[in-house]
Amino acid sequence: MNPGRVALFLLLGSGPLLGQAAPTASRLLDVQVGGDFVLDYPGDYSYFGVRPGSFKGAGLYATVDFSSHFGAELDFRQANSPVAQMYERTYEVGGRYHRTYGLFQPYAKVLYGRGVFNFVNNEANLAFNEIVLGGGVDIQVLKWLNVRGDYEYQNWHSFLPSGLTPQLITLGVAYHFPGELEKGRRFR
Repeated sequence: MNPGRVALFLLLGSGPLLGQAAPTASRLLDVQVGGDFVLDYPGDYSYFGVRPGSFKGAGLYATVDFSSHFGAELDFRQANSPVAQMYERTYEVGGRYHRTYGLFQPYAKVLYGRGVFNFVNNEANLAFNEIVLGGGVDIQVLKWLNVRGDYEYQNWHSFLPSGLTPQLITLGVAYHFPGELEKGRRFR
């Protein structure tokens, strides 16, 4: 084989070999992880005919958006009663649908989870299955920081005698890890 032809082949054939021309470290997912303050109205629960009032607490949440409109959410919350050592603790996971309008990202969510109710003065601590409908808005304050307002309607359908339907309002803040889905939205 002629050395000149080999050199010409290597020179002309190396054009397509552009090592790492395409980004290899990009993520397709858009992720945020945060904490929130919870105001929980326990709905139809009462003890000896007395309603306990609002529960207050905190929680953690994470969202993973795997397309421009669909994603998943994971929530953990605990809200304590101001009296009688009662609390509600929930673990929830499910899907969410969101849209983006500049810095605002309103969303709706449907979650399934497990709720733990600690009864008056620690008399019992029982867990129940729950279905959650909710929604809210994430607001981008900085490229890496989101603020959230959220509402949830929970249905603890196995809570006796006729179920429990807490309603929660949360205010939160999250660290935002933008992915490839971030292109073309929010800050330009």
